Amino acid sequence: MTHVTEHRLVRGGRYTALATACVRGGVAAGLGLGALAVLVIAGWISSPYPDSGPGGALHLAAGLWLLAHGVDLVRTDTLSGLPAPLGIVPMLLAVLPVWLVHRAARDTLDTAGGRDRRPPSASGAVGAVAGGYLLVAAAVVVYGESGPLPAEPLSAGLWLPAVVVGAAGAGVWTAFGRPLPEQRQAAAALRAAGLGLVTLLGGGAVVAAVSLAWHAGEAQTAYAGLTGEWSGRAAVLLLVLALLPNMAVWGAAYGLGPGFTLGTGAFATPLGLVGDPAAPPFPLLAALPDDGRGGWVHWAAAAVPLAAVLLQGGRVGRSARTWTARDTALTALGAAWGCGAVVAVLSAAAGGPLGTARLSAFGPVWWQTGAATVLWGACVGVPVALGVRAWGRRVPRPKRPKPLPVPAEVRAEASAEARGVAAAPTGPEPGPVPAAGLVPPPATSAPDGPQGEKARPDTAPAGKAAVAGRPGLGDEPPYDTYDTYDPYGDSVFEPYDYLPAAWEPGAPPAPPAD
Repeated sequence: MTHVTEHRLVRGGRYTALATACVRGGVAAGLGLGALAVLVIAGWISSPYPDSGPGGALHLAAGLWLLAHGVDLVRTDTLSGLPAPLGIVPMLLAVLPVWLVHRAARDTLDTAGGRDRRPPSASGAVGAVAGGYLLVAAAVVVYGESGPLPAEPLSAGLWLPAVVVGAAGAGVWTAFGRPLPEQRQAAAALRAAGLGLVTLLGGGAVVAAVSLAWHAGEAQTAYAGLTGEWSGRAAVLLLVLALLPNMAVWGAAYGLGPGFTLGTGAFATPLGLVGDPAAPPFPLLAALPDDGRGGWVHWAAAAVPLAAVLLQGGRVGRSARTWTARDTALTALGAAWGCGAVVAVLSAAAGGPLGTARLSAFGPVWWQTGAATVLWGACVGVPVALGVRAWGRRVPRPKRPKPLPVPAEVRAEASAEARGVAAAPTGPEPGPVPAAGLVPPPATSAPDGPQGEKARPDTAPAGKAAVAGRPGLGDEPPYDTYDTYDPYGDSVFEPYDYLPAAWEPGAPPAPPAD
């Protein structure tokens, strides 16, 4: 009975955690929508000539909140009376909703894991948080149908769940410590793809900023011509800030080669501007390249993807020193595909329609930009990865040790000894050196015999004189040289005569006396 009760308590705690996660998702959606509504209401209050009442401002806030999730809107209050699509997402607006969903999913696992109840699973946390968020989003879609910016149903059914589930999954991944795949090649490909993506977007932002600074006068003229009221200029400035990430993606697409479209039949690439652009007067659009063929200034934008794939391939090559060439190439190709997929998604969000007819295509084309990213990584990143791997596997040649410097005192002593040897008188030519490096004993002086012969060395007195004549300052020579050197010149010399006396057996003890 106790086991059943505990099991029910655990299940009840798990259901409570899922319900709490669902509530967290709804609260995250409400916080994002409320923050944007406060901003829009503040702009409406400060405007001297508002076009609508508070209801119109709330409908505008709902439309902008859906647009931040990638949902295409439809403008109904056009000059021609025909509805016009609006598909360019101000990417800075998407930061707040995505972060709120991410935090809700992360806190679901962190808070439940620190209590006594059982935390939900990863899939359960993602589903509960996303479900609560999407319930609020569905209500916002229904509410926006009666406003000036209703949502397109197909886009709302596709982008809303994708963005919310992706952000919730990232939050769960963060709660588990951001683990990478156990396979080394997959983890290295993900790291390299992230490095290449950051470099590419950063370089695109630099290209766009340089172009905008070059056309600063035109941008200032466009900004001043949009509105004359300070509230309107503040709204335009906020819109410019919200579109800055889009500007970075446009710059990256320009450097990659495909560029971006400026209306139907108009393209801007490093090779030049083709067609008649249909760009509305806006400060950021003043940074577009001029008409005509591109020069070296425009071609310099290709340094951005080149630097990105160099860093990407170098990262793979440094991780692949112990891998085969085939695994290294596949890992670099996987990093290129991963970076290309993310760039394609960002290009789809940064571009889109601004209206009908010529404005139906505006910004980077997602499939062209993604394909160009993969092509750069395959043609440049893979050879760089193989080259870095080969360079890391090389065997360095051993260096010859340099001679140690000789002190001045030692050199002076050596030169003094050399001068002393040169000044010494030369004696008789030395005789042959005995074997084993032993020096023969000096001959003893003795009177010549009757035939004028010298006395033989065996007639020398025994005892201390004989010991003193041995080589080595009275030390015994090594035992392995006794069989090759006769210190006394006796052919019957036996080395065993010099063995210690203790080796000989002693005399038997005398019998006891009777």
